[in-house]
Amino acid sequence: MKKFLAVVTSAAMALSLLTACGSNSSTTETTQAATEAASETTSADKGEETTGAETAEVTEAASPQFQSSILFCGSTSLYPILSSLASSFTEKYVTWDAVDSSFPDSNISVYVAPGGSGVGVSAAIDGTADFGMLARDIKDSEIEALGQHYQEFVVAKDALTVSVNTENPICAIMDDMPADTIRQIFAGEIAAWDQVDSSLPAETINVYIRDLSGGAYEVFQKSVMGDSEVTASATQSASMTELATNIAGDKWGIGYAGFGAYNKANAEGQVLTAMKVDGVEATAENIISGAYTIQRPVMFVTGAEVTPSEQAFIDYIFSQTGYDVVEANGYIPAFTPEA
Repeated sequence: MKKFLAVVTSAAMALSLLTACGSNSSTTETTQAATEAASETTSADKGEETTGAETAEVTEAASPQFQSSILFCGSTSLYPILSSLASSFTEKYVTWDAVDSSFPDSNISVYVAPGGSGVGVSAAIDGTADFGMLARDIKDSEIEALGQHYQEFVVAKDALTVSVNTENPICAIMDDMPADTIRQIFAGEIAAWDQVDSSLPAETINVYIRDLSGGAYEVFQKSVMGDSEVTASATQSASMTELATNIAGDKWGIGYAGFGAYNKANAEGQVLTAMKVDGVEATAENIISGAYTIQRPVMFVTGAEVTPSEQAFIDYIFSQTGYDVVEANGYIPAFTPEA
């Protein structure tokens, strides 16, 4: 029972904090995982007796002078990267003293909850999360609201690919779309594929987008749509993975799948084809150089001073391990890991 009380405390904290990050299914799964972790620890420790020394340890773990639990909330694009790193960090070290001998012997708890960029930055502003995850540029008003201790940590570069189903016959006749044609399609002004090219069938164009709380929606609006609104008939997706899956499952679909989600969807065979935009292909080189303009940073922010335990996990994110996880998720790392 040595660590049971500390784990139950952190799991209970996670249940309340994760609620503030949204109530979609992914958040529910994360919350259940936290509860299960506490349950597993309970089972493992049932046979141990509590001593005075152990009670003192639990009290030390709960001390406000050391932060043993960290919560990230927001962007579904950054979610799989930080979720993977949170798991590997916890499995590698288990307790904070294994990370740094000056830290107490308390269980590591790093929670990552999806909910969208807007939700993430709001949670960081009101303090219901330690860090807000974003997949867009942060607004000046948000920086101001986060206050004098504002810090941002850019993990990756991403782009929004204008993707169609690979089985769409458009792939055989063109690989490039003018930005204004893309705008007209997403606005519903061009509603059938034969309006894009007369040789295509008169099938209805099915538009797929991220939900309105997602950073991608804002990036696409700013980069492509301008003053035009996306058609009300567009299907909203709760995550980039879902958006890419929706396009891959619809021969007549089109959507702005993130570069990372696009690469992951095509990992075992091409199911999506990305159009060039005004002659520029969405490649790593063009994204890094800025030639491909529908792009965004993938990052997390805070308005509070970073604690020692938070800094330890941040160092892990920006290590070689973190670099490899960013690449494995199809994104372009925005940092060079320290040797």
